[in-house]
Amino acid sequence: MTDGATISWTRLEGTVEAPPVVLLHGGPGLADGLRDVAPLVEGLAPVYRYDQRGTGGSPWEGRHTFALHIADLVELLDQWGAERAVLIGHSYGASLASRFVLAHPDRVAALLLLCGPNVGDWRAGYQAERDRRMTAVQQERLRTLQKLPERTEEQETELLTLSWFTDHADLERGWEWAAQSAATRRANRPMNAELGKEGHADLLDDHLDEIRACLPAKTEILSGVCDPRPIACLEELAARWRVPLTRIEDAGHEPWLEQPETVRGHLRRFVHTAVTE
Repeated sequence: MTDGATISWTRLEGTVEAPPVVLLHGGPGLADGLRDVAPLVEGLAPVYRYDQRGTGGSPWEGRHTFALHIADLVELLDQWGAERAVLIGHSYGASLASRFVLAHPDRVAALLLLCGPNVGDWRAGYQAERDRRMTAVQQERLRTLQKLPERTEEQETELLTLSWFTDHADLERGWEWAAQSAATRRANRPMNAELGKEGHADLLDDHLDEIRACLPAKTEILSGVCDPRPIACLEELAARWRVPLTRIEDAGHEPWLEQPETVRGHLRRFVHTAVTE
């Protein structure tokens, strides 16, 4: 990058060169977790995914701001020779995509938001549902691990597994998926704290009407019905933005894991229309 940072990215080829699809992973502070999503739309257009600055293969020791991460995507698009892109953002990546649209609407050909962005009064409902899906023993163990000033690798893996397994409709399989992810992914907690602080100071909620005016004609939201984050908040957002919301039954926060063929069908329809119309 122009400031000396290194951004790690991958590309899957497509039959249509422009516009490409760019996947924005969640977090903030986690490395790319959309490895299983990219193949779902492979072949329709080039598909790029990257580790956001400060995560995975993109090390960074400086400060984190939304402006910096938005500028990173602009620079990446320039390096890839893409005037515009089809953005698919998941969870926090949906929030980042929304802020990018506000800053650079001319660079976005279409927008698909997966399980986000989280706006409105969603946190209380999310925490209540998350607690409901855990046993009392699991809740207490999670609190104990969170309070530790330092954690071993084993404790960090356990904490992340406890934090993530409730994201799924099937809690037994959810535990397996969460444990697999926790074994290989680590959170950049300073990055998470910095972007979380900025997000509280500059709420996405305060820009929803501005974003609505910048949205590309093809904008959709897709979410698992069983995501512990209240889908009612996404329903309100879809109504406010006047965009379609697709609900995936029997699926949680990573719906492609629990309903891969259903999600594949929706993603391929969306991308095909976006790159051919």
